[in-house]
Amino acid sequence: MNRETIIDQLSQDIVSYVMAGSFEEQQIAREIKPGDLDERFEDYRLLLNLHFVLKDDVVKFVKKLPKRLRSISTETKTVSRTRRGTVDGHINWGATMKKRYSQNPSDSSLFVCDNRSEDYDTPENLVLKRLISIIYNTIDQAEEYIKQQYTWAKDTWRGEEDLIDELKRIVDRNVHVRRIRSPENYEPTERMLIAAESSRKPIYQEAAELLRTHDNLVAGDRGEIKDLLNNTAITPDDDETLFELYVLFRFVSVLESIRKQQAQFKPIRSNRKEVAMFDGDPELVLYYDQAGTDRDLSFVTEEDITERPLSRSEKVQEVAHDISNQYFDKKFQNYTSRPDVIVLEIRDPNTQTYEYLVTEVKNSTNTGTIRTGIKETLEYLAFLRVDDDFVFEDEDGEDYFGSGWNGLLVIQDLERDTTPLEEQGDSEIKILQASELEDGLERVLDRADLNVE
Repeated sequence: MNRETIIDQLSQDIVSYVMAGSFEEQQIAREIKPGDLDERFEDYRLLLNLHFVLKDDVVKFVKKLPKRLRSISTETKTVSRTRRGTVDGHINWGATMKKRYSQNPSDSSLFVCDNRSEDYDTPENLVLKRLISIIYNTIDQAEEYIKQQYTWAKDTWRGEEDLIDELKRIVDRNVHVRRIRSPENYEPTERMLIAAESSRKPIYQEAAELLRTHDNLVAGDRGEIKDLLNNTAITPDDDETLFELYVLFRFVSVLESIRKQQAQFKPIRSNRKEVAMFDGDPELVLYYDQAGTDRDLSFVTEEDITERPLSRSEKVQEVAHDISNQYFDKKFQNYTSRPDVIVLEIRDPNTQTYEYLVTEVKNSTNTGTIRTGIKETLEYLAFLRVDDDFVFEDEDGEDYFGSGWNGLLVIQDLERDTTPLEEQGDSEIKILQASELEDGLERVLDRADLNVE
């Protein structure tokens, strides 16, 4: 499955789950932000704003600002003031006589004076002020990263330290910008945007166009989300994260289809990795990224000290070696590593018993990487614990991997022949390729007899 297909589906998932308010925005931001950025950018809105200001069109707009601001449009308005004993401006005799009559008809020292002044708070200028504020506030928070020219910043603001300083001077000192009031939270309105688009001045036309682009991004426009994931700064440090998120949302989608109910997404808290839950009998809980610490799940790969022919670690190596040989029909040597996983926990509230499906994800077609994934998945099964007790262990102290349907490895699509799911029945774990995941996951859940329905 190519990157474009994954991003296309993942953008739809973000629109369906994140932008609909179901999946925690902070979790998505945490996964897709560049590693160089600090925790401030785990704020989803700030991350979207950063994506926005790194667009070439935004940088070009800022470059033209100093010259364009000299000729922004204003309106002339008349302000009436009541004066006593002095005249300040043009005397409005009609208003003066009404004022005297209502207060003191014999007071000839009272005058209503009209003064004409420039009004900067036009609809077009409020559109412009909102756009400048978004750009300025985002650049202000990301300035240290942009000026250090991290790889994710691409070429948009590189070498533009003077432009960043110029933008700050515009906001802090430019008399025209300062005279425009700050827009209210609901502004600019649609009428204001239309007014800016209809202006003859390019500064307003471009400001309205860029602001609509920003609003579409924030509102979850799928095209903008795809651009966010695919082309601009805040793609993950590698494609592994994209693939893991793709697999995670496929789990959610399949479980929602089986249960015929929407997942209840959980708020992300410190040291809490519970992502989603399905109420019912049994209860389903989905974990992601070294999951399950909030339910006393752990994966401690310490050496087994009990006496048995093979330790857990040795058994993992042995079985991983056998499965790799079977799947690829090739002989390999053994080695080890340590990954993150997706865990589905199935809890029976009546018997207080638990079942687990442990899934490792490898965004790779490399045979060596897949072999590593096989071993890592077996490690997780062998060392999966609840309250420090091993989950999978029979009376003889063996059977470390469950029924054979408790472990799943998801890999990229291979162009070579491999063993299909239907013929992996004797393996301690099952392997699915990306294009098989939607249908294959449902079959795994059914064959595992995990009673998720």
